[in-house]
Amino acid sequence: MTTQSTIDKLIEMRLTSMSDAFRIQMDDPKMKEISFEDRFGMLVDIEYSNRKSNSLKRLIRNAGFDQPDAYIGNINYTSGRKLNRSLIERLATCEYITEHRNLFITGATGSGKTYLACAFGMEACKQRYKTKYVRLPDLLLELEMARNDGTYKKVQGKYANPVLLIIDEWLLLKPTESEQHDILELLHRRRRKSSTIFCSQYDPSGWYDQLGGDDSPLSEAILDRIKHDAYKINIVPTDPANYRSMREVYGLDPALSECFLQALFPQKCRVTSSKLHGEFPQYCISPSGTLLGAGEEPLQAYKVY
Repeated sequence: MTTQSTIDKLIEMRLTSMSDAFRIQMDDPKMKEISFEDRFGMLVDIEYSNRKSNSLKRLIRNAGFDQPDAYIGNINYTSGRKLNRSLIERLATCEYITEHRNLFITGATGSGKTYLACAFGMEACKQRYKTKYVRLPDLLLELEMARNDGTYKKVQGKYANPVLLIIDEWLLLKPTESEQHDILELLHRRRRKSSTIFCSQYDPSGWYDQLGGDDSPLSEAILDRIKHDAYKINIVPTDPANYRSMREVYGLDPALSECFLQALFPQKCRVTSSKLHGEFPQYCISPSGTLLGAGEEPLQAYKVY
């Protein structure tokens, strides 16, 4: 059997990493000094590692994370938020998934709920758990469209089957009666066989009212399926009077934002009127074409064409 024939068969069996490594071994004279068992073990290790890596990439891609760069190790515990580090590190082991328990992450807008949820999702993918991220408004819209085109069960299965489901913007808006039926059906199918992370601006004590309260017979039915076996992370500021959104903390410096012209256009330059009107409405153009600030003071260094 020729070397090329062996390589072709490896490729046909979709062992491409092994075939590449085998070709490299055959071209390396030093490999003749290594035993067959060791060389074969090296080939298997390369193929195995490549498949594991591709499997992880595929899980992460299919999860559809809003923040695919989220990482437990990069969580900022000194950003003015009260975070239970020991609980977060414990949950990062995915113990709650093996227990089929849920997780409630609550806090004000910009407190880092989505990042934290995606970080937990990334850890789940690393342990080869099928994971899915979705915003509740998108989920309900997809189910409504599926009901109309006859693919309702298929879409329900898409979100019922993942071992870990992350539902962001949970009850940000009050769901209609039809949407409550969709939520109940989904959560019922997931109960006691999978885990769900709920990210919400509302404290769990307010979910009942968001679901319609006493006016909706489904409110208690929905909550009863998720609240009795859930861990809870409530992100609150250490100093409420000086609370800053994480988007503000990691966003553009306000000084730079207010002085964008000086930062972006240190010399005389061309600024189109359409760009100015679309992106910087606080500025206007004088009849002579000079750019004016909010106080109508001419910024002579900048000419608009």
